[in-house]
Amino acid sequence: MEFRGTGIIVGGLMLAGCAVSPEMLTIDEINEFTAINAASVMADQEPVQGSIGLYEAMARALKYNLDFKVEMMNEALAVRKFDLKKYDMLPSLVANSGYAGRDTYSGGRSRLIKPPKTTSLAPSTSSEKNVVSADLTFSWHILDFGLSYVRALQSANGVLIAQERRCKVVNRIIEDVRTAYWRAVSAQRLIGGLARLQVRVERALKNSRHLASSGQAAPLTAMTYERELIEIKRRIQELYRELKTAKMQLAALMNVMPGSRFTLTGARRGDPGLRLKMRPSHMVAAALRNRTELHQAMLEARITKQDVDAAVLELLPGANIYAAVNIDTNDFLFHNNWMSWGAKASWNLMRLFAYPTKKASIEAKQELNKQKALALTMAVMTQVYVARAKYAHAQLILSTARQYYQVQRRILKKVRAKAANQASSEQSLIREEMNALVAQAKYDIAYADLQNAYATVYASMGVDPYPDDIARDQSVKSLAGALKRTWAERGVRSGV
Repeated sequence: MEFRGTGIIVGGLMLAGCAVSPEMLTIDEINEFTAINAASVMADQEPVQGSIGLYEAMARALKYNLDFKVEMMNEALAVRKFDLKKYDMLPSLVANSGYAGRDTYSGGRSRLIKPPKTTSLAPSTSSEKNVVSADLTFSWHILDFGLSYVRALQSANGVLIAQERRCKVVNRIIEDVRTAYWRAVSAQRLIGGLARLQVRVERALKNSRHLASSGQAAPLTAMTYERELIEIKRRIQELYRELKTAKMQLAALMNVMPGSRFTLTGARRGDPGLRLKMRPSHMVAAALRNRTELHQAMLEARITKQDVDAAVLELLPGANIYAAVNIDTNDFLFHNNWMSWGAKASWNLMRLFAYPTKKASIEAKQELNKQKALALTMAVMTQVYVARAKYAHAQLILSTARQYYQVQRRILKKVRAKAANQASSEQSLIREEMNALVAQAKYDIAYADLQNAYATVYASMGVDPYPDDIARDQSVKSLAGALKRTWAERGVRSGV
């Protein structure tokens, strides 16, 4: 009966385990999860007050950008893992306790081994029915200590890799902020003019169709005019698409709620004052010294080298030293409390046969790391020269865009004067106003591209976009001032 009861319990537990199935998320769980996240996205942020300048946008990105916070948390996690690895080097101190019970005594009889091989007739026992035992054991495995030391060193290098990744993310965010900011400034300048021009185009289209339907204009002339107006309308829509999303992208980088209303400080385009004073060879040397990708490659090579040390340690015999304090409630024992100690040695001989394969794998990984480092070195040097070339080309494009914009403004001024004297058609005025807006947009975009190209030059050299002595916990205004001073020292006069 007792065995039957035990079987029923075990069978019930097994059936319960088999009954586990995937549990879908409920609507309430999803709503609660999203509500908490939505409320936490912008928690503890300084509110936007007044117009935002370039360096305030950078400061807000450094303080509140969620991608940057993810990398910060990854770095913190790497530090915690390293702290945890250090504990693996310590000896173990294990406390054990147990209870054993039975319904009858574990009695027994004994028989002599040698003749006459008689058997004792009186059963006896040396154990009580219910026994509680406990021990406190101190042990130290020397081989595990050596391996734990190597793994802790690798974890320490993992912390440094996380720091390099964070620096890379910061550089990318600052580049993105600079590009999005100048494009958003351009959108702020042009969106109103584009909207007003679109209204005029729609009105001109309506008039053109009315003239064609009433016979006051030749059909071909009216259709040609209508086609040109539709083309202007299409270009307006293209500019809307290029400019409208820039402010949204900037808001996301600063972690400002989508749809929030904020204005940007409309800095004058003028001469940005961007000059490259370093020789190409010096820039390449700085890039090879500073780039996070190369630092990360060096750290990964160091970790692979430490794998070699770990593989050699695994070949050695292991020694385990232990000492324990024991307690047992069995009254049949002569000593219920006692101390024990000893040492054990073990050697996994199969690792000797696996070592050549493991060594070959590590050597292949070392060779891969070496080739990756060479490829990265070439890529870094190339990126420096490409960044310089793009910057020089951006200067030419900006100069051309400025000249085109200035000429277009003079043309528009003449056409407006003729339209005022009724010497020019509404069609010509709309066309030139559209051309002026396009020229202004291209000028703004070229200016933004030059700013981005200049920042890319510094990013290609691995120069930090912010000084080492600033702290992210300072105010947005203080952080923006530190960023402005840093970039002013690099020759940037534009931006507020």
